[in-house]
Amino acid sequence: MHLRWIATLVLACTLSAVSSAQPPAPDAGIIGIGHIAYRASDFDREIAFLGKLGFEQSFVIANDGKPMEAFVKINDRQFFEIYAQTNPAQPLGWMHVCYEAGDLNALYKFLAEGGLKPSAVRKAGAGNLISSTNDPDGRVTEFTQYMPGSRHTLDRGQHLGAHRVATELLGFNLTAANFVAEKQFFIDLGFEAQEAGANVRFTALGAPGLHIELLPARRGLQPQVLFPVADARQTEKQLKEAGLAAERNGRLVFVRDPDGNAFVFLETGAKNK
Repeated sequence: MHLRWIATLVLACTLSAVSSAQPPAPDAGIIGIGHIAYRASDFDREIAFLGKLGFEQSFVIANDGKPMEAFVKINDRQFFEIYAQTNPAQPLGWMHVCYEAGDLNALYKFLAEGGLKPSAVRKAGAGNLISSTNDPDGRVTEFTQYMPGSRHTLDRGQHLGAHRVATELLGFNLTAANFVAEKQFFIDLGFEAQEAGANVRFTALGAPGLHIELLPARRGLQPQVLFPVADARQTEKQLKEAGLAAERNGRLVFVRDPDGNAFVFLETGAKNK
């Protein structure tokens, strides 16, 4: 598992398009990752784990006074969205990725014209515009545009943990049972793609630093999220001091949450903001 990140990240990050699809203008299409959502077996325990990474809860959405959904801040534009498991039949772990759009209505038009059938753009409960579609494996993919007065926007400058292990979500890797169809799905979203052996890497014109890698499904492989850090040794030390079972392999540090979801920290030399 560790070696695939090593093999991926020592290669060049500049990607070349393998499709003639033309996405919206870079500042109107996908410009980053807004949040990644997980369903947790123990809601409070998952929030506590993220707290050990230095990420603070921004706000919570409750049902009849019971917390059901929490937004945990990475930075002012990136969050983890944590859902409580309400019955044992609900699968745990990765639920969806939500991409930030510069102009969600423009992105919606592009996706609809490409045949992806996104849901109508609407205002979500937190006050931002949102739309979604399903990928070939049946997973939800969301798109959002932050709006003035939304709970995310009003929280800017707040809940930025002083001891965050990282201050940016660089990207993720994701497995796909319908690999060929999933690759085309990403291209249809407007991503540029590059073959990487058996895998495919993607980035967006509006987010050239974004790292997404698609892998063929194999037993035991799970999605991983990736963060840049200045010093892998220091990151390993910080995680262990927080009581986490961190493991370092060269420039990469690995840790898992209580449900086994993988968090990967890559030494890039860049200092936290």
